[in-house]
This record gives sequence, structure tokens and C-alpha cells, in this order.
Amino acid sequence: MAMHDYDAFSFDSKAEMLEKSAHYWNPDKTKFWSDSGVDLVIDRREGYLLWDMDGRRLIDVHLNGGTYNLGHRNPEVVAAVKKAMDRFDVGNHHFPSLARTALAEALVESAPAGLTKVAYASGGGEAIDIALKSARHAMQKRKIVSIVKAYHGHTGLAVATGDDRFAKLFLADRPEEFPQVPFNDLDAMEQALRGRDVAAVIMETIPATYGFPLPQPGYLEAVKALCEKYDALYIADEVQTGLMRTGELWGITKHGIEPDILVSGKGLSGGIYPIAAVLLSERAGAWLHEDGFGHISTFGGAELGCIAALTTLDITRRPEVRSMVHYIADRVGAGLREVQAQYPDWFVGIRQNGVVLGLEFAHPEGAKYVMRQLYELGVWAIFSTLDPRVLQYKPGILMTPDLVEELLDRTALAIGRAAADPALSRRRAS
Repeated sequence: MAMHDYDAFSFDSKAEMLEKSAHYWNPDKTKFWSDSGVDLVIDRREGYLLWDMDGRRLIDVHLNGGTYNLGHRNPEVVAAVKKAMDRFDVGNHHFPSLARTALAEALVESAPAGLTKVAYASGGGEAIDIALKSARHAMQKRKIVSIVKAYHGHTGLAVATGDDRFAKLFLADRPEEFPQVPFNDLDAMEQALRGRDVAAVIMETIPATYGFPLPQPGYLEAVKALCEKYDALYIADEVQTGLMRTGELWGITKHGIEPDILVSGKGLSGGIYPIAAVLLSERAGAWLHEDGFGHISTFGGAELGCIAALTTLDITRRPEVRSMVHYIADRVGAGLREVQAQYPDWFVGIRQNGVVLGLEFAHPEGAKYVMRQLYELGVWAIFSTLDPRVLQYKPGILMTPDLVEELLDRTALAIGRAAADPALSRRRAS
């Protein structure tokens, strides 16, 4: 009898599992986490809690980029998908579909004005590809402007809009077609658009993998105005800022912006069944009238995924959930400011919009130190890949008050321990 039996497979030990992970799955990533002191292999999961194979309990404030916005294995989403399996499966992507049509109507009804059509993908990167292809077709121009240190996924076109680290690895860096400008730099943005040869600007409402730097007041609104001035579309990547994480269903609406294209993913799945969606204006979605076979995705808009997404939208839009997000945001923000007051030279910044938070530390890799201490104290949060000074810290939108308090207690302890780390003190001094 194996020590860890999961019915369809089993492992004798965590060490055996990690060895096989490195051998069969991803050697570099497996080694990276082990070397970082994070030997996490997620076993049981429920709500905002994870249990490692060895039984260690962790509060999850990484949420896999917001995938688990409603918690792990949310009972309502699980029940809806289980029930749907009596009737539905993935579906056939070629034909009009019951579940796809119902979700498309619900998404358009929820969205900023002017978005009238929905195209589906199986994940966020593919959804970004659809957004970029739609913009290029609508505008009959190739160039796509994005932000330096942006992240929009790893698929064909999406990877070219992101950081060089990922684009160059696969020879996908094409600066002539995918120019980048610094975040919050309006002059650079206007310079990039001035030639009127840009199809679209794509922006995360708050750039996640870059550590959630906040847009300066008026910046996003001014970018939208520049797009209109120079005849380019505005694509709002709401994969991480949508679905009530900012305290509004779509983060972009807090800026009064009606984007030409809006992309949703991750949390739209309810964390249960992969699905992503691209919401398009009539202009941006013109190809849907011209050649509906222009983008084909076997698993895009899988019908079971649509059921998960419909349930997720329903839960997320409840008035009591909006109130809960505001409570959690206020309490966590206040609690973190108290911690910051104790360690002002170390914990130097709190970037917050709703329950989207980036915690900034006074060391080039400070967030890695805090991440490790949090892990040891039973909290899972992840450093920002493209700015390791900043810890991504993302409480779920249904988190209970008791769990919020426990999270803050453990966070205060972890930040204090990291601040006192002798290795860190030596490195900061040097």
C-alpha cells in the first residue's frame, strides 16, 4: 500500500514525487522551488486553504493569479459543474451552443458599454492572442504597443507583448511589431502612437507580474484618449484585475473607460474548469461577421467551463460579495499599514486597489525572503517574477474575518523575521 494513494495514481513519498517531477515534468522549475526553500506539493485544498503532501496547512494568498478568487473547490461551482456533467461535456466548437450563448449574454450584460460580442479561449494566453488578432483585423495594422515588464501569457502573439525574458527564449521578440513603453509614461506612449500605425495598445489595468505598480491618477484615461486620437484600439487585460478584485466587477470601470476589447480568464473558471473570454466591440469583432471560422479552438468555451463561469459570475456579482471585498480590502490594508509602521525601513510600500496588493521591500529580492518566512509560518504568497522586491499578496473575495485576522498575524510575524534575517542585513549593507 502506497503512503500517498490518490486512486488514479500513488506515490510512496514526497521525495519520490519531487524526483519524478524533475524527471518527467519540469526540471528547472522543480529545482527552483526546492532551492528557494519552498518544497510545496499541493495535496488537499478547500476554500482559501491548501495542505501540502506532508500535511502542512497554508493560507493561499497567491490564488494562482486570481484563479481561486472564490476559493479552492468552491462548493457552488463544484455542484453546478457536477450537475452539468449529467447533460454537457466540452461541446462542439463549430456549432451554436446553449451554454456558450448563455455565458456570452451574461458577460456582455456585465461588461462596460460598447462590448457586444464574446469569443472564447481555453486560457488567458490564447484569449490575448484572439484579442490581438481581432485588433489587427479591425484596424488593418500590425503594431501592438504594450508596457515594459508586461505579462500577457506565453502563447504565440501574447508572449511577444511581454517581458524579453520569455519572448527571447523562444525567439518571439519582435520589437518592430511589438514596441514597448514604460508604465505611467504618457510621452513615451504618445511617441509610440504618433505614426498612426498601431492597431492596439494592450494593458493590464494593474500590471501583475511586474508587482502591481498602480497607474498614476488619470494615466489610463489619458492612454485611452491617445488611442482615440491616433486611431488605435484599447485592450484591457482584466485576467487578474477583473471579477471584483478591485471592488468593481471589472477594474477598468473604476477609471470610467470603455475599452474596445476586454480579456477575462483565470478566476472566470471558478478554479474548476478552464475557460477564458474575449469581449469585443462591434468594430473589434468585425471578423465574427466576415469569417466566423477565423479563430478555432476545440476547448475554447468548453460547455462545462461555461457552466463554471456562469456560476462564478453569479456569485461574484452578489451585493454581499461586493461588501465583503470592501471589508477585506479595508481590514487588510489597515493591518498591513500597522506592520509597515513597525518596519518602515524594510517594508517600504503597499500598492493596493481592493484586494489586489503588492508589498514592497527594501532589497532587490526582498519579496523572496518574505515569501520563505510566510511559507514557514503557513501562508503561501508569491514574489513578483519581474520585480522580486514586491510580494504579490491577493486575499480571496470570500475570505472570512477570522481567516483575515489569522493571515495578518502570520504576515506580521513573517515580515519581522525577514527584517531580522542576518543574511539579508549583510546583503543590504553591501
